[in-house]
Amino acid sequence: MLDDFLVRAALAGLGVALAAAPLGSFVVWRRMAYFGDATAHAAILGVALALGFSVSVFAGALVMSLVMATAVSTLSGRGFAMDTMLGVMAHSALAFGLVGVSFLSGVRIDLMAYLFGDILAVSRGDLAVIWGGAALVLALLAWRWQALLTATLSPDLAHASGIDPRREQLVLTLALAVVVAVAIKVVGVLLIAALLIVPPAAARPLSGTPERMAALAALIAAVSALGGLGASFRFDTPTGPTIVCVAALIFAMVTLGSVLRKTVRDSR
Repeated sequence: MLDDFLVRAALAGLGVALAAAPLGSFVVWRRMAYFGDATAHAAILGVALALGFSVSVFAGALVMSLVMATAVSTLSGRGFAMDTMLGVMAHSALAFGLVGVSFLSGVRIDLMAYLFGDILAVSRGDLAVIWGGAALVLALLAWRWQALLTATLSPDLAHASGIDPRREQLVLTLALAVVVAVAIKVVGVLLIAALLIVPPAAARPLSGTPERMAALAALIAAVSALGGLGASFRFDTPTGPTIVCVAALIFAMVTLGSVLRKTVRDSR
């Protein structure tokens, strides 16, 4: 079954969706959109370093994503303007990565595949990495779910409950770095943040509890991955951007539905 490239692509999309959407719920709750973007952009520098030192691209992307996420997490709350710092670090990492790739002589690299993903070229080895990373992220979230929620809602309440908010931030940092590293093959570094944010944002108006929002976000992300893959195959469009387009359309429909319901309720 795995000899079919479409089956491998579908499984890869599902693996990334199941890991990114629940984690993305915390990104939305904590308003960490720029944080995810900076971590994703750092992956390109990791790719350049990995190719330069002839090591695994996944390992390079994971290490640089983790370094960026840890640096941002460490500097937060220490008097730095976070939006400015994240903008500088994100675009600097992306620029250094792109320049670094240009110095690699004798190495053939499809830069567009790393920027926008190449899910149709996923191999069996890539599938093992994607699902292994997804399992690690889901296990981390399940293990630390209540502590993460408490730290997200109120750091003071977390301290009173014996929970260290900085430790929970590091758990999110590790999970985010893993998701970026495994998703780079599917949607690319420029679209990873969209896959983290759009499905949870679409699930938010439909959810009454954090658990429901995380579950709905995973469902929306899975539908987006499979729907985007099918639409890309049907209309011959880039697969990674098409997946994000499907997620954006779902978000637009949910938002429109919420606005219409509120209008009708207010008119009564």
